[in-house]
Amino acid sequence: MQPVPYLQFASVTKKFGELAVVEQPFNLIIPRGQFVAFLGPSGCGKTTLMRMAGGLDTPSTGNILLEGAPVGPPDRRRGMVFQSYSSFPWLTVEQNVLFGMKYRRDILQSQKRERAAHYVRLVGLAEFAKSFPNRISGGMRQRVAIARTLAAGSEILLMDEPFGALDAQLREELQVELRRIQSEDRKTIIFVTHDVEEAVFLADRIIVFSPRPALIRADIDVTAVLGAKRDLATRDSAEFFKFRTSILHMLRAAHAKESA
Repeated sequence: MQPVPYLQFASVTKKFGELAVVEQPFNLIIPRGQFVAFLGPSGCGKTTLMRMAGGLDTPSTGNILLEGAPVGPPDRRRGMVFQSYSSFPWLTVEQNVLFGMKYRRDILQSQKRERAAHYVRLVGLAEFAKSFPNRISGGMRQRVAIARTLAAGSEILLMDEPFGALDAQLREELQVELRRIQSEDRKTIIFVTHDVEEAVFLADRIIVFSPRPALIRADIDVTAVLGAKRDLATRDSAEFFKFRTSILHMLRAAHAKESA
């Protein structure tokens, strides 16, 4: 008997009125604990697919299944992190992270404080736990959003270009942090990006999309090429550069063919 897939897109299509975002049935299985990047041009449908996984949109046809059951409205199992910062300015870093557990009734208040402290440390903000958001950088505020989502108990992180508004150095720092968190916490992650280098550095697996309507152009096993451990030295390696360049060439060739 085949095991039940962890997260599955089963013959999913999506239309907004007459606009087809996902026209042909979309099928994809994501195992538990895998970091998957959705890579493709702006407007191709990758964010819509992520939003459907989170329950913010519903498929026109087909189903998205979590451990065999159709997903419903947003819940604690699926946490979302967007490009815009989402911290409460009147709460400290620690209080912002605690807020993510406000409606949990399955753990004691003391356990909530312990979890908050753990995830504040995990994202490297222990010394800023009592600081307010206007006293920390944009990159740190994005770490707060990630810590709050993790502390809430989310099994799946759905991340829509969360580092897109950051400068290059902050973006690189948070990419390293996210990869470290993934190695320690083993969350299942869908990370939406149009940045090839970001996808190659972060993901275990890259799903490359065509322009809208969304079709899978390639399903790439990054770990098989670069291994599971990633750091800044990985990014500077000849192997990383060669792999990134091969994906860029694939995208350019496909774009030239579609434009012809």
